[in-house]
Amino acid sequence: MTRQTRSRLAPGTAGIAAVALGACLLAGRASAVAAAEPTAAAPETIVLRAAHLFDSTGTTLKDGGIIVVRGDRIVSVSGTAPTGARVIDLGDATLLPGFIDSHTHLTLEFEKDYYHFVYNRIMRFPAEQALYGALYARRTLEAGFTTVRNVGAMDFVDIGLRNAINAGVTVGPRMLTAAHGIGSPGGHFDNYSYPPDRVKPWGPIEGICSGPEECREAVRYQMKWGADVIKIAPSGGVLSESDPVDVPQLTPEELAAIVSEAHRWNRRVAAHCHGDKAARLAIDAGVDSIEHGSFLTEDTLKLMKSKGVYLVPTRMAVYWTNKNADQYPPNIAAKARAAAAAHGNMFKAALRIGVPIAFGTDAGVFPHGMNGMEFGLMSDLGMSPAAALLAGTRDAAKLLGLEADVGTLEAGKAADIVAVPGNVLSDIHATEHPLLVMHLGRIVVQKAGT
Repeated sequence: MTRQTRSRLAPGTAGIAAVALGACLLAGRASAVAAAEPTAAAPETIVLRAAHLFDSTGTTLKDGGIIVVRGDRIVSVSGTAPTGARVIDLGDATLLPGFIDSHTHLTLEFEKDYYHFVYNRIMRFPAEQALYGALYARRTLEAGFTTVRNVGAMDFVDIGLRNAINAGVTVGPRMLTAAHGIGSPGGHFDNYSYPPDRVKPWGPIEGICSGPEECREAVRYQMKWGADVIKIAPSGGVLSESDPVDVPQLTPEELAAIVSEAHRWNRRVAAHCHGDKAARLAIDAGVDSIEHGSFLTEDTLKLMKSKGVYLVPTRMAVYWTNKNADQYPPNIAAKARAAAAAHGNMFKAALRIGVPIAFGTDAGVFPHGMNGMEFGLMSDLGMSPAAALLAGTRDAAKLLGLEADVGTLEAGKAADIVAVPGNVLSDIHATEHPLLVMHLGRIVVQKAGT
């Protein structure tokens, strides 16, 4: 306020009266607006009742499950239904916490025609791709996955999708997301082999870096635009044409710069690793999880256990790429078969050693909405159904740092709840067919008859 303005408002009798009158008018207007606005309705109380309950606080299946929900929170578990509540009786079903997929790519989906995907679908405008992301997010939520960690996307489309879901603009699961994955020029996260004079080569903003300082810069860029987690590619990948699947692609110095910068900003680091040597370098640098892990040795798995580094096995992606290997270019098909041949034995060794395991699928490599098949694929390799469920609820929540809010059915936690038919420990494949999905107290799926 300028000196001239202050002099015009110098208090005199008329000035005081005018100020008082203005205040009264404003107060009256505010009261009128408040009176016109309807009083917010009290949140509805919903009771979910089923024959069984698996709350993910342990490995026990409880009979006679009752969950009371008010608003977006769980009020009680295995209590009594309050008078006047809306009761949904699911009959012979199991109530569980909402599932958590620690490894998804919600903004893309590979197609049977690999080259059509690479040269057409992946080149969509970001606004167009965001609409597909919204579709894939809805399918994922309807499959029972109320939380996901999205580990890599182009053009910051994943950041926009997460923000739109949080704002209620579109429907989808709770998202932690990474923006661009960070890797080396020519490596698994680099752009496809378009002629460099036609398509601009990627740099640190797109996550591609050489040397510790560029890699530190790449981390900062992703966090600047909203990344919740940092995804890196220390080893080659299956679905990239130019790089061997098991060769290290980041130096120890680059890895140290990436991990230290991410941890300084309180971001966790997920490391795409098929190769054992690359995984050892990543573990030594302090990453929080190893994704895929196809060729990990027992010594490396023991190191992961000792350091508390999670394995996110993405068994579904291994199964899918091996099953459809003939549809890929020959060098990709060979890598898919080699990874599949090694992955099962690695997973069995991880179970025997006691490596912490969090559920993750690599959805986007296969069609979104099929994520629940991962439970059965892990059980087929010797993981008990109860342990598989814990990997996809409680343990995944711990990896993501969300265990205070999700991952178990307990009073005060978010009302993220799934119901599946029958006794889920007798038929783990029931997770593929949810009868009911509730996210933050809102029913997203309720099958007829329930």
